[in-house]
Amino acid sequence: MKEFFITGTDTDAGKTHVTSLLLKLLAQHKKQAIGFKPLAAGCEMAFDQLVNADALILMESATVSAKYDVVNPFAFAPPIAPHIAAEQVGVSITIDKLSDAYNDVKQQGANYILTEGAGGWALPINNTEYLYDWVKAEQLPVILVVGMKLGCLNHALLTAAHMQSMGINCVGWIANQVDKNMDEYQANLDSLKARLPFPILAISPYSEQTPKLQIYKSLLSALSINT
Repeated sequence: MKEFFITGTDTDAGKTHVTSLLLKLLAQHKKQAIGFKPLAAGCEMAFDQLVNADALILMESATVSAKYDVVNPFAFAPPIAPHIAAEQVGVSITIDKLSDAYNDVKQQGANYILTEGAGGWALPINNTEYLYDWVKAEQLPVILVVGMKLGCLNHALLTAAHMQSMGINCVGWIANQVDKNMDEYQANLDSLKARLPFPILAISPYSEQTPKLQIYKSLLSALSINT
């Protein structure tokens, strides 16, 4: 089983978009893959339960089916930080509870598990722990999604520096163009290629048509896909 944690430089960097594309890439190569969205805020009632649009996208993109509660065990209605939303409804989120939920995902029979984070890298899950503490405890390889917009250099470099300080295994990063009118897009992309200590895996250009990844060999290698 190959496992990856997909994080972003900040909220709306495109984690769901990229995770969905990666799941579809694995499907093209006949891999059994499932998405996991442990924490989601901004959920709405449907099918007599709170559901999150991002989690539903991951379910639609996966080749392995699972119940909604397995894919997204912690779902909250307010569109706010998950640990604050959890406090408001008397729910505790801990590393142990996340690991228990992750074990349920492992029982679904997938060869690949792609876990999508929430917000950016430094996401609190309670008053003392962060989501990255769970990532480290599970020893998950990380893929960093860089939302290509003004400020992305600072966000990406700070995130990378923190990962390195924790000894996180970041296998690489994906540039996701969220702003189609970004000034000096290519210059910013080149700056990130020169400065980030991890290899670039793919580029997701801004597109109003069917989105596609421009894939580097490093991504295929990380996913153990033979061409």
